[in-house]
Amino acid sequence: MTEREIPKQYLEGYAQILAEASATGRRLTREELTSRRTLGEQAAEAGHGLRALVNAHLHAARAAWPTAPGTADSALAATQQVIDAFAEGYERALRQAVRQEEAARREFIDDLLYGRSDLGRLAERAERFGLRLSHAHAVAVAQGPTPYEEGDTVPQQMERALVSRFGDRSILLTTKDGRLLCIAPGHQDEVLAYFAKQAHAATEGGQVAIGRAQPGPGGVVHSYEEALNALELAERLELEEPVLRAADLLVYPVLTRDRQAMADLVGSSLGPLTTARGGAGLLLDTLIAYFDSGCVAAEAARRLSLSVRALTYRLERIHKLTGADPADPAHRYMLQTAVIGARLLDWPATEL
Repeated sequence: MTEREIPKQYLEGYAQILAEASATGRRLTREELTSRRTLGEQAAEAGHGLRALVNAHLHAARAAWPTAPGTADSALAATQQVIDAFAEGYERALRQAVRQEEAARREFIDDLLYGRSDLGRLAERAERFGLRLSHAHAVAVAQGPTPYEEGDTVPQQMERALVSRFGDRSILLTTKDGRLLCIAPGHQDEVLAYFAKQAHAATEGGQVAIGRAQPGPGGVVHSYEEALNALELAERLELEEPVLRAADLLVYPVLTRDRQAMADLVGSSLGPLTTARGGAGLLLDTLIAYFDSGCVAAEAARRLSLSVRALTYRLERIHKLTGADPADPAHRYMLQTAVIGARLLDWPATEL
C-alpha cells in the first residue's frame, strides 16, 4: 500500500503540528502526542501497514516543507516526534490484538479439551484455528521433566518442526497444564508419530501418550482424556516406553472398571504376602519383575540384582504363602492379573 492509499484521517492535524513546532522549535505537547498515538492505534486496527503509514507521514512532511517556517532541524525533530508517537500507538494496538488473539485461542482450547461449550458453536470456532470437528481427531500429549507454557522454547521448537515437515494440515499445537499437546486429523497418524518422536527428544526423554482417533465435535476431548489416562497408567505401572498408545492399554481400564472386584482379587490372591517378614512389598516387587521379564528367572534376577537361586527362593516363598505357583501356567494368569491390580490400586501402600 502506498502513501496515496492511506486515508487522510490518519494525517489529520499533522501539517499544523509540523508548522507550529518547526516555527517555534518547541516539542510536541502532551495532547498532540496523545492524538498521534490514538491515530496510530486506529490505523493498526484498520489493517494498514506501518511502512506505508510512515511513508505517508514523510510524504506529507516533504509537501509542507517549502511553506513550513522555521529551521530544517526543528522540522525534522517535529516529524520524528510525530512518527515516534504514531508508531507507539500502532505497536500498542498490535500488542493488544495479539493478547486478544491469545486469550481467544486459550479460551477455545480450554472449551475444546473440557467439552464446556455448545458443540455446534465449538465446531464453528474450531474452523478459525484450522480444525474441522466434523471429522475424527486424535490427540497426543507429551510430558517432560518441567512444565511448558505457550511461547516457551520447546513449544516453539516443536511447532517449527511440525510446520516444516507437514505444512498446513489442520494441526493444532498447544500446551495444557504444563504438557505439550498436538491435535491432528484422525487419519494422519504419521503426524502424531512424528510429534511423539520430536517431543521425546525436545523434552529430554519425556513420555508421550497418543489417544485413539475419535469422531465428531466431542472426539478431541475423548482422545485427550485417553492420552492423559495412558500417562497416569504409565506412572502407576512404571511403564518406561517413550511412546504409549491408548489402544494398546485398553486392557487396564477394563481390569479396573469394577474396582471392588479387583480389590477382592488382590486381597484374596496377594493378601497372604503381608504375613511375610517385612511385609508384602518385597515379594510383590519380585512378582512384578518376574512377570515383566516374561517369566524368565535369569532376567528377573538381573533386574532385582539377585542371584537366580535367591529369586527362586522368593518364588517358592510366594507359592507357600498364597498357594499359587508363579511358574505354573494354571496359576500365572490369576497372579499376574492380581499384580496388575495391586499396582493400579497402589497396594499395599493403600488399603483396599
